[in-house]
Amino acid sequence: MKVILKEDVKNLAAIGEIVSVSDGYARNYLIPQKMAVEANTRNIKEFEHNRKMIAQKAAKIKEQFKSLADKLSAITLTIKAKSGEDDKLFGAVTSMDIAEALKAEGFDIDRRKISLEEPIKRLGVYSVDIKMHAEIPLQVKVQVVQE
Repeated sequence: MKVILKEDVKNLAAIGEIVSVSDGYARNYLIPQKMAVEANTRNIKEFEHNRKMIAQKAAKIKEQFKSLADKLSAITLTIKAKSGEDDKLFGAVTSMDIAEALKAEGFDIDRRKISLEEPIKRLGVYSVDIKMHAEIPLQVKVQVVQE
């Protein structure tokens, strides 16, 4: 089934693209979530008419993420954790801990958008990637200090 995407869909395509997906994926997920519409002739004509509005929406979203990225790259999060010998932590600092620290700073970011290859297990300063927008790289400095 061909659908027109009304939003960016991770691992599929960007907003405004016409893509082929399985019938079940379209009927059970994309269309009910209002992320896509079926690509029939009427919807394609309507989409072409609304393409300019979608482009403006995408540009506005990109600008919001860019301003957020500028604010986040300027801060350094400090997370206190108990540690033992050789600066090893009792436990680990995970993406959920980083999300809570960001929330304390006034940024509400979902923990699933925080990309940690593996949990932080030592004291120190780390650079953590946040996947907010495909075109805007975002990194936050996280300093893990002894409690």
